[in-house]
Amino acid sequence: MLSARVEVKRGMTERELDQVEERWGFRFAPEHRTLLGAGLPTGSSRWPDWRDGEPEDLAERLAWPVHGVLFDVEHNGFWHPDWEPRPTVTQDALEVARTYLTKVPVMVPIYSHRYLLADPDRTGTPVLSMYQTDIIYYGSDLVDYFHHEFGRPVPTREDHQYAAIPFWSYFLD
Repeated sequence: MLSARVEVKRGMTERELDQVEERWGFRFAPEHRTLLGAGLPTGSSRWPDWRDGEPEDLAERLAWPVHGVLFDVEHNGFWHPDWEPRPTVTQDALEVARTYLTKVPVMVPIYSHRYLLADPDRTGTPVLSMYQTDIIYYGSDLVDYFHHEFGRPVPTREDHQYAAIPFWSYFLD
């Protein structure tokens, strides 16, 4: 259940959802689209306000996962093993990393730094807590995530297999 400090406004229409997707260049996962159509959580700066939010805030939230990886490339020596050999000059490494990161799947903010894959053709992908390259599972899917974040967690079996997300699942192994 959501805390009292969160207001759930009227759900977004199909037209509003389409406009968000067109403006920001991604497509919501089916369950995310359903959630936002049923009600738009607001009332706290942790919820992205897809209807009336500040464009700068939404842009920052959408860029957060990639910017976090770039931060770790620059400051913590991170380098993905599938990328070409790391350049010795940090600025060159950042440019190479930026090029690779333009091709990774978009992650869409749900709440704070919790993200869901933007893919209109997939359901049941995990919700990830993303802070730089410190990325962990926060729910096996959107429903499981809401149980963990706002309700009573449902135990996840130790042998549970999470759906893979290209590039981002690397950080979870």
